[in-house]
Amino acid sequence: MRKGALALTMMLMAVIIASCARMGQPDGGWYDETPPRITGSSPADQSTDVKTRKITIDFDEYIKVDNPTEKVVISPPQIETPEIKAAGKRIVVEIKDSLKPNTTYTVDFSDAISDNNENNPLGNYTYTFSTGDHIDTLEVAGYVLNAENLEPIKGILVGLYSNLSDTAFTTTPMLRVSRTDSRGKFIIKGIASGKYRIYALADADNNYVFNQKSEQIAFNHDIIVPSFKPDIRQDTVWRDSLRIDSIRRVPYTHFLPDDIVLRAFTEEQTDRYLLKTERAQANRFTFYFSYGNKQLPEIKGLNFNEKDAFIIEANEKQDTISYWIKDTTLVNQDTLRMQLKYLATDTLGTLQMQTDTLEMLSKEPYEKRLKAQKEKYEEWQKEQEKAKKRGKPYETVMPAEALEPKYNVQSEPAPDQNISIEMPTPLQKLDTACIHLYSKHDTLWYNSPFVLRQKAGTSRIYELLGEWRPGTEYSLETDTMAFTDIYGKTSAPYKTGFKIKTDDEFATLMFNLTGMADTTVVVQMLNNSDAVVKETTTTDGNAMFFYVTPGTYYVRMFIDSNKNGKWDTGDYAADRQAETTYYYPEKIECKAKWDLNLTWNPTGRSTERQKPMEITKQKPEKEKTIKKRNADRAKSLGIPYPGT
Repeated sequence: MRKGALALTMMLMAVIIASCARMGQPDGGWYDETPPRITGSSPADQSTDVKTRKITIDFDEYIKVDNPTEKVVISPPQIETPEIKAAGKRIVVEIKDSLKPNTTYTVDFSDAISDNNENNPLGNYTYTFSTGDHIDTLEVAGYVLNAENLEPIKGILVGLYSNLSDTAFTTTPMLRVSRTDSRGKFIIKGIASGKYRIYALADADNNYVFNQKSEQIAFNHDIIVPSFKPDIRQDTVWRDSLRIDSIRRVPYTHFLPDDIVLRAFTEEQTDRYLLKTERAQANRFTFYFSYGNKQLPEIKGLNFNEKDAFIIEANEKQDTISYWIKDTTLVNQDTLRMQLKYLATDTLGTLQMQTDTLEMLSKEPYEKRLKAQKEKYEEWQKEQEKAKKRGKPYETVMPAEALEPKYNVQSEPAPDQNISIEMPTPLQKLDTACIHLYSKHDTLWYNSPFVLRQKAGTSRIYELLGEWRPGTEYSLETDTMAFTDIYGKTSAPYKTGFKIKTDDEFATLMFNLTGMADTTVVVQMLNNSDAVVKETTTTDGNAMFFYVTPGTYYVRMFIDSNKNGKWDTGDYAADRQAETTYYYPEKIECKAKWDLNLTWNPTGRSTERQKPMEITKQKPEKEKTIKKRNADRAKSLGIPYPGT
């Protein structure tokens, strides 16, 4: 009996021990899932009649502040940068500017505070105090987007003015401020009742004033009147990472307006000055200006004769001007000294003629080029001698260096694609009689008509336009000397074949644009990099894209207010907004032999929700939340989750 009792006792003890082991904590204990808790502050949060500029906030555990210079915003804005640091279980904020009387101050920590061990976030926390006898509690919220492509702008300053004059933005620091998060969203807190105007500013010099044209800005003329109302929101309570425990209806104070959208832009740089000069190649030099002007610079040679010495190329904006040297004697001159007269902006902002003396030095001296030519000739000579000794054909005169045009010819182009030919140097002669286009019908080749013209906005690119028939084979052939440049170089013979794709290989995409009749708009098809692949201009509210290669696309449009075919930025002094851009909010799948007809109301969805996330480059950062790793750990160990 004693042995049986002893065995029974041992079995019971084993069960108890196993049970205890099963219900106890796993090795290492549970993760800390409790966010830091504020235990006190000095002065107390929501204090009035505050005189001190030093604030301490105490917590129940060790904490850290993530990137305070970027995430923590103090309002009213501080000209001298405040000091914000975490020390153990305390945050210390020292305001350097003098405190303004009868003013509500907010220190918005956003989600910067978390505990030191497990990074549990405190949540969006704002500390508030007042130097007067009351606290201002109103808020306004919204989004700042890039006006051209509706990208959310992260970290841009957003501020209010009670001074409703247009000059306030350029002369007076902002009254209350906030910064946008990764979604472009902002919340300005601690606002007093009244009327305001709102602006966004990428503040380059930290003075809270728009005083540099290079600063990105946003403005509108809406008068902001902050208000609030009682409201109800639904809060989801999660049992674990997969299961919802309950959905609660929570009353809260709804501050308005909360849907402000600001479209930010950078003004065009109109101040004109010479950025740099360059003579990267011996046969040309280039002047780079900050802004273009129809009146080209004047050159006076100091060690050469400038008369009829150049072929001048200016880009479309006329801010980059290249001078091709026609005379090879001048090309071989390593240093060209000249007097340059050009229009430049003076200190008063007006264009005045300015004169500079310049020395344009070739990056590759004549001697070095001569040596390279000699080495090239000697190499050719050796090859001919080898050929002669082996009884093979050889040359006695080294062939002149040929002109090498760059032909852009696809093997299977679409019927709406043309051929482009880019020249490495300016042409002296273009002989279209030496250029031939043939098309194949059955088994025979026939001459096919074409037009060769200079591409608009370029100097050395030519377009060959043909009657491209779907499914037809073509051959482009050029004879010797079809192209001759200003140095006498001629092009070699060239031949290439290509076949136009058939209609069955493409899709057609058509849009009916609601509310856009009698409005000039440019509609653009985009790839998954937000880059334009096709565009069309329409004034009747209908946009059509033919010969669309099957694939996934996105679409945007802008209102072309000045009818110049391109998106234009705004100008604050001229009270001109940037041209308005819209995105079709869904991706579009185009399939071969399909005609896709879509109706698009550009204003049918709020602006901040238009651009598809797939092509949005500024992705929202993941919201900081408690990781809830204990539930997963308990599940893996087969024990009850201690939080339930």
